[in-house]
Amino acid sequence: MSGPVHVTLDGVRDAARLLDGVATVTPVQTSRAISEAAGVRVLLKCENLQRAGSFKVRGAYVRMARLTADEKARGVVAASAGNHAQGVAFAAGLLGIRAVVYMPVDAALPKVAATRQYGAEVRLVGEDVDATLAAARAEAERTGAVLIHPFDHPDVVAGQGTIALEILEQVPDVRTVVAPLGGGGLVAGIAATLAEAAPHVRVVGVQAARAAAYPASLAAGEPTTSRVATTMADGIAVGTPGVVPFEILARHGVEVRTVTEEEISRSLLMVAERAKLLVEPAGAAGVAALLAASRALDVADPSAAAAPLEGPVVVVLSGGNVDPLVLLRVVRHGLAAAGRYIQLQVLLDDRPGALAGLLEVVSALRGNVMHIDHDRTDVGLAIGEAWVRMQVETKGPEHCDELVSRLRAEGYRVERAERTSPA
Repeated sequence: MSGPVHVTLDGVRDAARLLDGVATVTPVQTSRAISEAAGVRVLLKCENLQRAGSFKVRGAYVRMARLTADEKARGVVAASAGNHAQGVAFAAGLLGIRAVVYMPVDAALPKVAATRQYGAEVRLVGEDVDATLAAARAEAERTGAVLIHPFDHPDVVAGQGTIALEILEQVPDVRTVVAPLGGGGLVAGIAATLAEAAPHVRVVGVQAARAAAYPASLAAGEPTTSRVATTMADGIAVGTPGVVPFEILARHGVEVRTVTEEEISRSLLMVAERAKLLVEPAGAAGVAALLAASRALDVADPSAAAAPLEGPVVVVLSGGNVDPLVLLRVVRHGLAAAGRYIQLQVLLDDRPGALAGLLEVVSALRGNVMHIDHDRTDVGLAIGEAWVRMQVETKGPEHCDELVSRLRAEGYRVERAERTSPA
């Protein structure tokens, strides 16, 4: 890198003036349930309620508003799996700029439809964001259109930094800000702003463990490419940190934590049930980190990753653009992770009334059978035996344990599959 990237407090304030009347000053919501679970006062910065459904409109609009008249006339091109696409399309419509947005071929249909409805031309290319970004760069070189990168530009970072200005006004005593981390634009904007405006406030970025490029990059001292596995948090599934955000995170010593798929799904479910807010999986990553730290402390985990965060903690819910089909799968995953479903395999004598007797025990304990099947062909079965496999809805982990204990007390041979999502 050639030197420090200059994203200043004055630049962020200029960005806020540009966004006045464009981006919504999103609310901050207190959650007693999440605060109690995390062991610290937690407030939620609801960027899921932002125009176009995520914080991305802030950076996209600032970047595009600062283009020259000639650049605007040439149009813009972008690449995204969803949120940046909608942010660019929305901003382009406001500014009267032609926009072409490349999206993966399997991008969620609601996100594709929304991007088109905002007025952008959508082209479906490639299997992931890296492939679409390559196509967008080629389009920019071929046509002269300006590439609006999702995170790797100072104007984009400054736009995202306006969130920090709002947080300081809404929660003056904030001590920690936690935000999802993909390419790094959001966390870098917050870190750069707070470094000048409130240097006592700690910033923590959170990545999905299956798509965590920052820990290795920070250890190496430069952006490095990491393998991105499939993750429900597709909004932060970025294989290589941006040069601009990386320099800011490294310079300000921003801590990066990772969370598992189970932790993300459980947190999304908790935000929906207890805070009454709909967020996408990536948007729940910050809450997942808080709850993971609390659980680690409960079992006396001495790791640094489990270090408690000083409150008040503001968690940025970065977006709410979730495909209903994905939401259905994630909620099921979260219910299973929270012990609200259990999968059992029970050995039965294959005779009339045996299944009814088994279901009577389950019913007596208020278990709700969601799915059931028989297996009479397993080579380990004796003649006249059958495996019955059931997925049962329960009231939580203690209820699961009670159900298994009762079945075994009644003489059934029971095998239990942990954390299995319902059919």
